[in-house]
Amino acid sequence: MRRESAAAHVDHCRETGRVPGVLCFNCNSAIGKLGDAPGTLRRAISYLEGNPWKPTLESPGVCRLPS
Repeated sequence: MRRESAAAHVDHCRETGRVPGVLCFNCNSAIGKLGDAPGTLRRAISYLEGNPWKPTLESPGVCRLPS
């Protein structure tokens, strides 16, 4: 990960307004683009670690994502 003297961004919950911490711009942006969803972030980490996840085809056009 590249370390620069990046500006700090105050993270906040859009529902409660609670501030859990301060992040760099890239981390704050990435978490937001992943929908603030821990499960989505876990799947992204798994992919980066070389463990790609694959959806299960339930019926034509209908897939079930792994939990």
